[in-house]
Amino acid sequence: MKSAVETLNPTRVRLTVEVPFEELKDSLDAAYKKINQQVTVKGFRKGKIPARVIDQRFGRGAVLEEAVNDALPKFYTNAVNEAELNVLGQPEVDITELKDNELLAFTAEVDIRPALEIPDYSGIEVEVDAVEVSDEDVEKSVEQLRERFASTTTVERAAEDGDVVTVDLEAKVDGEVLADGIANGVSYTIGSGELLDGIDEAVKGLEAGGSATFTSELKGGSAQGKEASVKVDVTEVKARELPVLDDDFAQLASEFDTLDELKADSRKRLERMKKFDQATQAQEKVLDALLGLIEVPIPEKLLEDEIRTRKHNLEHHQLGQMGLDLAKYLELQGKSEEEFDAETKEQAEKGIKTQFVLDELVNKEKLNVSQEELTEHLMRRAQSSGMSPDQFAQAVVEGGQVPMLVGEVARGKALAVVVEAASVKDTNGEAVDLEDEDEAEAAEAVVAEAEGTEEKAEEAAKTEG
Repeated sequence: MKSAVETLNPTRVRLTVEVPFEELKDSLDAAYKKINQQVTVKGFRKGKIPARVIDQRFGRGAVLEEAVNDALPKFYTNAVNEAELNVLGQPEVDITELKDNELLAFTAEVDIRPALEIPDYSGIEVEVDAVEVSDEDVEKSVEQLRERFASTTTVERAAEDGDVVTVDLEAKVDGEVLADGIANGVSYTIGSGELLDGIDEAVKGLEAGGSATFTSELKGGSAQGKEASVKVDVTEVKARELPVLDDDFAQLASEFDTLDELKADSRKRLERMKKFDQATQAQEKVLDALLGLIEVPIPEKLLEDEIRTRKHNLEHHQLGQMGLDLAKYLELQGKSEEEFDAETKEQAEKGIKTQFVLDELVNKEKLNVSQEELTEHLMRRAQSSGMSPDQFAQAVVEGGQVPMLVGEVARGKALAVVVEAASVKDTNGEAVDLEDEDEAEAAEAVVAEAEGTEEKAEEAAKTEG
C-alpha cells in the first residue's frame, strides 16, 4: 500500500491511497465466504459454492464491491497511522480506480486537529475578587438557618408578609375553568415568590374564608404562558415564629454548644465557599487569557456538530426538565433567536478551542490521570447528577463516557499548570495562593463548562441508567 497526504487547509487533509490487488486477498476471501452463506445454487451445498460459480451467477462486480467495502476501513486506518494524523469525525471516501487483479485506489478527505504552538504563558496576569467575609454575611447565613427552624401557629387575623397561608386555586382562561387549573390545600409563604405572580397582593389582608381574584401568566400546565384569571380562597392563615438566637438555638440547629461557635463555623464555611469561587474565577480568567494568545483554526463540520449538540441538549434536556420550550426560554431571557444562535456559536467555538489547546498542553507537559483522580472526579459528577457513585459509574461505563471524563480531568490538570505559572492577584493587590484541592476541582469544572461536556456526560449517564 502506498499513501500520500495533501493539506487542504489547517484542519483538513486529503489522503491518496493505492493498494496492490494482492493486498485485497483476505477481503476477497471474506467476500466469497459471506456471499456463500447468503445464496443457494442448485447442485452445491450451502457454503460450498466455488468462487468461479459465484462470479458466473452473481457477477465478479458484486464480489469486488463486498471486498472493497470490507478493506477500505483497514487501509484508511493504516494510511492515517502512517501519516500520524489526529483525525476528527468520519472521512469522505471516493474510489478513484478499481482494476480487477491490478489495483484499488481511493482518496479520503477528513478533518484533523490543527497543529498548535503553545506560547510562553508565564506572563499571564489576572485579577480576582478578594476573599472577604463580613459580619453581615455571617448574620445572613445564621438567619437563613434560623428560617429553617421556624414554627407556625394558626392565627385569626388578616394575612401579612411572611405568613403561611393555605389556599384553594381555580384558574380560568377565556372564561373557561382549565381541566388542570384547580388546586386545593396549597401551602404558600407570602413573599416567597414560589407560586403565581400577583398572588402576594391578592392574599395579603385576607383572613381565613376570604377570597380574591387576580390575573397572572401561567408558568406551567396545558395553558402555559397564557394570561389566566385566578380565584384564590384562603382557608387558613399561620404566623411563622422564629426561634430566639441564643445558645439553645445553636444546640438545636447544629453540633455546637454556643451561638458564638455556630457563627465562627459559619464564617469558616463562607470563607471556604468564597475561596472556591475565587479559584473558579482565576481558572476562567486564565483560560480566557491563554486562548487569547493562540490562533486556533476550527473545522467547519466539527463546529456545526458542536452547535447542533448544544442546542439539542438545551432544548430536549435542560429546558424539558423545566417545562419550557426554546421560544419561551428566549422570551424569558430577553434574547432574539439570532442573538441566541450567535451566543451558541461563540460558546461552541470556545469549547473546541479549549479542548484543542489543553489537549496540546497535556501532551506537552506529559500529564497523566491516575485512577484516584478519575474516581474523585466521577464522585463529584455523580453528586451533581443526583445519582449514586456506583450508579453513575456503571452508566458512564455502559455509555462509553469514560474517555470524556478522563479528558476532562487531564485538561483540568493542564489548566491548573497554566494557573500555577500565571500571576493571580486579588482586588486588594494581594497575591492569591490557590489551594490544591480547590484548584483541581475548579479547573475541571471550568473545563467542563467551557466544553459543554457536563450536560453531555450526565445526560448519557442518565439515559444509560
